[in-house]
Amino acid sequence: MIRGLIFDINGTVTDILTNEGNDDLYRVVSNFLMYQGVFLSAEEAKKIYFDINDRQRVDSGEEYPEFDAVELFAEIIEKKATDYTKRLPQKKLKLLPEITAELFRAASLFQLKPYPDVKTTLKKLKKKYKIAAVSDGQSLWAKAELNAVGLSEFFDPLLVSSDFGYRKPDGRLFKKALKKMKMKPDEVIFIGNDLYRDIYGANEMGMKSVFFRSNQGDHTYLPAKPDQTILKFADLEKAVEELAKEAKKKD
Repeated sequence: MIRGLIFDINGTVTDILTNEGNDDLYRVVSNFLMYQGVFLSAEEAKKIYFDINDRQRVDSGEEYPEFDAVELFAEIIEKKATDYTKRLPQKKLKLLPEITAELFRAASLFQLKPYPDVKTTLKKLKKKYKIAAVSDGQSLWAKAELNAVGLSEFFDPLLVSSDFGYRKPDGRLFKKALKKMKMKPDEVIFIGNDLYRDIYGANEMGMKSVFFRSNQGDHTYLPAKPDQTILKFADLEKAVEELAKEAKKKD
């Protein structure tokens, strides 16, 4: 019997476009940090960002590593802090890495909106199923972005990879969600837009899956075997009901 649904977020419920390679992004970060007494050019900010990002992933030792944006900016600020920086109020200093991470995301963001029919479909599904989310990315960003598009109320629990240091298809993320939902893999359907991270990961856990072929994600990973494929989010309710009927017959 199907009792729960787990969703990916970016590319599945939210149509989001960011660009971390955009030079203007690092000009904004450089200018902002200048007001904190931290001096580095836009070019230097870009290089340091990717250097620390890469090093965090390597140092983690994880097969599917995730970086930590707040820790990344904390390291930059600590390394480049001047006497002016150190004289800033302690409350501000403590929050500065988090604020810088939010500024970074805001400057890199070009589009954020739900896919068509997401909210109405989730409202219908929530009447029948417990709904959770497992998302790759930064918790600091994911929660605020869900709130911005009016979808926060639908997902409980919400697990974001930066809180754990590893990302999908690592089975531990799926297991943590199932544990919080108090459900078994065969009681849950995973809905995602990436054949490798979402569908393959769900397959490995023994969950049924629905592949949303959105404008994002890996659509080419052949070993992944979705149980249903949809081209429009509005078709999700029908796909879920078909899988739920199949599961009920087997019970």
